[in-house]
Amino acid sequence: MADTEWRNQTTITEFIFLGFGDLPELQILLFLLFLVFYIATMAGNVLIVVLVVTDQHLHTSMYFFLGNLSFLETCYTSTILPKMLASLLTGDRTISVSGCLAQLFFFGSLAGTECCLLAVMSYDRYLAICKPLHYSVLMNIRLCLQLAAGSWFNGSLATTIFILFMSQFIFCGLNEIDHFYCDSGLLVNLACGDTHLMALLPSVLACVFTLPPFLLTLTSYVCIITTILRIPSITGRQKAFSTCSSHLIVVTIFYGTIMIVYMLPKRDTPRVLKKVLSLCYTVLTPLVNPLIYSLRNRDFKEALSQAVIKYIHKECRDG
Repeated sequence: MADTEWRNQTTITEFIFLGFGDLPELQILLFLLFLVFYIATMAGNVLIVVLVVTDQHLHTSMYFFLGNLSFLETCYTSTILPKMLASLLTGDRTISVSGCLAQLFFFGSLAGTECCLLAVMSYDRYLAICKPLHYSVLMNIRLCLQLAAGSWFNGSLATTIFILFMSQFIFCGLNEIDHFYCDSGLLVNLACGDTHLMALLPSVLACVFTLPPFLLTLTSYVCIITTILRIPSITGRQKAFSTCSSHLIVVTIFYGTIMIVYMLPKRDTPRVLKKVLSLCYTVLTPLVNPLIYSLRNRDFKEALSQAVIKYIHKECRDG
């Protein structure tokens, strides 16, 4: 009976993001705020990618992975913010079902890839600090390429599996998504038919594909901190910790906010709070990454200074 009932309902072809629609008086302010965030995020991350590619001094494994992370962040933030900005500016908060699944695919794939890249970067710092004599041999070019390619593949695989299963369902009844992007859990709730097993799939995939990278990241930093504390001189400890502190800050922000959002009780937690916390890993993390890595990194400051000097000299010669 239940199966026949949902089949008789009208099939949904588009969803409506509720987003921040309950704050009509703040739409323009939110648009300007997120526009500044988006421009700053794109400019900062693109600058890091350009410097990593063009500056010979940054052609090391650490900066190779950081370049991958910055490129990922430009794609990551572009899956959500442009649509959010258009919705805030025009008031059109609709998205087609196929568009929603596409957004979920790219967002999920890039989020999974970021988990893997952060784990790879922590492993790189582990080798540099805990096994410095063997670092150059262990972290060679071939391994760097394999780890980066594996991160991108692993991140895409989990979301591909979910989308393949999700595409078998149709959507009927309510078409409102109480969020500012296509969240997997909310999307499952809008699907028709028996979705009990489907509701468990995101959690299962998260455990299989993102829990191991998280545990690797955690283990690496336990070993790193233990090694740093064994360094006899204060100067040596400060120097060693400075090489991984930026990455540790990014890892804490990214994993911390995701865990808070998905571990909070679903029924007792206000939707507004979840939306605000979701902004931390969808908007804040891509924004602060270039700021943390560039402002706290001497190599990047020197590379940027050299690039500016070369540009000024070029302009003077052409002028």
